[in-house]
Amino acid sequence: MTIRILIADDHHVVRRGLVFFLKTQKDIEIVGEAQNGAEAVKMADSLKPDVILMDLMMPVMDGIEATKEIKQSHPSIQVLMLTSFSDQNHVIPAIEAGAAGYQLKDIEPDELVSSIRKLLSGENSLHPKATNHLLTRISKQDPPHKIHALTKREKDVLVELSKGKSNKEIASSLFITEKTVKTHISNIFSKLEVSDRTQAALYAVKHNLA
Repeated sequence: MTIRILIADDHHVVRRGLVFFLKTQKDIEIVGEAQNGAEAVKMADSLKPDVILMDLMMPVMDGIEATKEIKQSHPSIQVLMLTSFSDQNHVIPAIEAGAAGYQLKDIEPDELVSSIRKLLSGENSLHPKATNHLLTRISKQDPPHKIHALTKREKDVLVELSKGKSNKEIASSLFITEKTVKTHISNIFSKLEVSDRTQAALYAVKHNLA
């Protein structure tokens, strides 16, 4: 399977560097380059990439606003924030906007490719600093009673999900069907009031389930 990628960054040198490296990967195709968030939104509409590498600070429209708009129209597109900022004022809004991953620009190239592939297999792709900020936020916000609303089987699924496993792998580990896994995950999202696998996994870590 070929992973179709859109790169959104206002720095020409950064875009060129990413294109140059990613083109060396046989399973990756660069379908477009955007210089700002507004361009990224338009190109997401027309090109429908699998993954968008999104810078945070861009002219016209920033990466957070662009991510919000893209996720509303195209929830299946995975957004990986690739930025220089690791403080909570940037991390938390990015994840709340719908970014499934958050990495810093000093990431090793091979690790970046691994992060991209993880996103498409349903795994989390968060820089450790980003994870720490989110766990702090969760500890301030979330009452522990939500975790008690989960059934034993839902907790089992959540534990497997927090290991970064795909639905297929969870089904295999727990000897249930993928359809049953999807049902459990839907219930988990609803009960924990989270919107994606990343937030659910972080919740599991915070409450010592993972």
